[in-house]
Amino acid sequence: MEIAVVHHPEGIAEVRLAGRLNMVTAARVRESIHEAIIGNHPRIAVEMSGVSFLDSSGLGALVWAFKAAREAGGGLVLIEPTEQVQLVLELTNMSSVLASAPSLAEAYPS
Repeated sequence: MEIAVVHHPEGIAEVRLAGRLNMVTAARVRESIHEAIIGNHPRIAVEMSGVSFLDSSGLGALVWAFKAAREAGGGLVLIEPTEQVQLVLELTNMSSVLASAPSLAEAYPS
């Protein structure tokens, strides 16, 4: 799993993920998002166009991040989730909780 965090103005952190988001990598994703939140970037955009696989542990990390961001006064939006990620979200009924958008600009308009 490749993780890159880009900090934008207005408290937005773009977390770019590539690879498999599973039980092996979920803790690293949680840690990266936690660091962004405590660094005063509670508006999280998780860029997922490079995520090839999502399991229940990865989904748990996203739900945790959603809750943590909301508790910090922000939110979480998934950017361009892949077909596999979207399928997992729909099968678990989490697509109604975890919002998605086609771009960062549409997730957090200026």
